[in-house]
Amino acid sequence: MKYSGWPEPGDLVVGEVDEIEDFGVFVDLKEYQDKQGLVHVSEVASGWIKNVRDHVNAGQTVVAKVLDVDPESQQIDLSLKDVNDHQRSDKIQEWKSEQKADNWMEIAFGEDIGPDRYAEIANELIAEHGSLYKGFEQAAIHGDEALDKLGLSEDDIDAIVETARKNVSVPYVTVTGYVDLECPGGNGVDDVKEALQAAEGNGDIPEDVELDVTYVGAPEYRIRVKAPNYKTAEQQLEASADRAVSAIKSCGGSGNFHRDRHTDEE
Repeated sequence: MKYSGWPEPGDLVVGEVDEIEDFGVFVDLKEYQDKQGLVHVSEVASGWIKNVRDHVNAGQTVVAKVLDVDPESQQIDLSLKDVNDHQRSDKIQEWKSEQKADNWMEIAFGEDIGPDRYAEIANELIAEHGSLYKGFEQAAIHGDEALDKLGLSEDDIDAIVETARKNVSVPYVTVTGYVDLECPGGNGVDDVKEALQAAEGNGDIPEDVELDVTYVGAPEYRIRVKAPNYKTAEQQLEASADRAVSAIKSCGGSGNFHRDRHTDEE
């Protein structure tokens, strides 16, 4: 997605070197529609510059800092020397991430999605999560919950979540569920303890998965799973709940798994 507006002074922008002149460099801004900025020769690099072409090449992708913007004269003044290596690396990564998210929008809503509809959905994600990429990332981690405050239809939310979970790679995800465990017999307390041990896997949990079971309020227990991806986390959560329910039922008790908690947390 390219922005139709103007960058703000102080923003970092990604551009491609278009023309190189003795007085400076013209840069096409990749994130903005039909916008070009000028890097004056004094802003190309620190120190005295004998030849601008010793510092930049035509077609080169650069990160620049916006110094001034004048929409009336269609002028954007940029600086290359005011961007350090860390800022340059972070901005390039951010730009590449947004390109991925742009592709995910087409996957979710079709390649022929119109600009107005694209903007409607993208603006909701950006307003809530700060960027298009982060919106998809949060959808991959938290599902519908990450998007329930957005002014989008259920179909739109489902499309985003489905696409995110198939395409977004995140460092880890955390999912939570609850089990109700009851056993009225004389050994009820011990039976519940055994069911909870079963839920924890009795030490048989993959190394890249963290699973813990905590007491919420009788008869409810929370199962929280942290895993490298959503699919694994969901599988481990459901398996944990199944083990607990099966164990308590084998002792003559009752159990059930649910997503939302029944009692108020303190």
